[in-house]
Amino acid sequence: MPSFMTRAWKAVLERDRRCDGEFVYAVASTRVYCRPSCPSRRPHRHQVTFFGSSRLAEDAGFRACRRCRPDSSDIPEMEKRIERVRRYLDEHYDQSDTLKQLAAQIGMSPYYLQRAFKELIGLSPKEYRDARRMERFKTSLKRGETVTNATYEAGFGSTSRLYERVNSDLGMTPSVFQSGGTGVTLRFMIAATVVGRMLVAVTERGIATVRLGNSDASLVASLRQDYPMATLRRDAVGLKRYITGILRCLTAKEDTCHLPLDLGGTVFQRRVWKALRRIPRGSTRSYSDVAQAIGKPAAARAVARACATNPIAVAIPCHRVIREDGRAGGYRWGLQRKNQLLALEQEIDD
Repeated sequence: MPSFMTRAWKAVLERDRRCDGEFVYAVASTRVYCRPSCPSRRPHRHQVTFFGSSRLAEDAGFRACRRCRPDSSDIPEMEKRIERVRRYLDEHYDQSDTLKQLAAQIGMSPYYLQRAFKELIGLSPKEYRDARRMERFKTSLKRGETVTNATYEAGFGSTSRLYERVNSDLGMTPSVFQSGGTGVTLRFMIAATVVGRMLVAVTERGIATVRLGNSDASLVASLRQDYPMATLRRDAVGLKRYITGILRCLTAKEDTCHLPLDLGGTVFQRRVWKALRRIPRGSTRSYSDVAQAIGKPAAARAVARACATNPIAVAIPCHRVIREDGRAGGYRWGLQRKNQLLALEQEIDD
């Protein structure tokens, strides 16, 4: 099967109106983007980049063509079609519609749906549906359903399909997750830092969470809320190397945190978190930059969500991701603390 680039370029060469709304193409030499059917002179292929929507092209610094007006509100936006599919999957996560069936609902080819959905959402339709199923599975377990009932209620069909993903997505077995951490011992320690109090909690596999806050009581309360049945044990001696390692992340001139991490999360989240650890200290990246780095250039919003759910502050430096306009944006542990972290890294590097 021809690649997306091959198909898209063919549509541009043929000025295929059927592809209007499915993507736009942008020309590096003119910094202009157009619909596939634009009557303008065809550019050289090496100058062309494809985007799933007008907004994405503009986010990348291109302006709309004045001839074909790809940003016109009366043009059917591909994003609207993708949003229809996403809403459908939210409501029918327990069904097993094929890509072809989903594409038929919005009048788009299966190939373009797969490509566009992944660009905008950060996951394929199948990956997104499985993520929604996992959310439902977690909810059912917390409600007290058995693992078997929760499995089928979430639409997994069999426990074997569930267990293909459960270790990475839950970070523990379903029974342990259901019990709020029963049988899990979280050793933790709280220390003072230049950005407030810091709690580090560790399992047998590594650091499970690093949290920043204003008081010891609030940090312990948040940990107990997430693991209500886990055994929480203060361990200043045993966690000394972890605390020292995290503190060095705050004060050293180079990134020195190579401690083991016990991460759950989806495949996409872990991919984002891995990319965050590659951002040099003293540097920042936009959400779009990170999306580009993981090979999902249109998934900036999904990257932002992954940053917001990062459980391990500092060691996974989501504070180094800022908005396109240069402003700090949000931060799970407080915007003021994010600005402090960025300022601290700049001071150390200077």
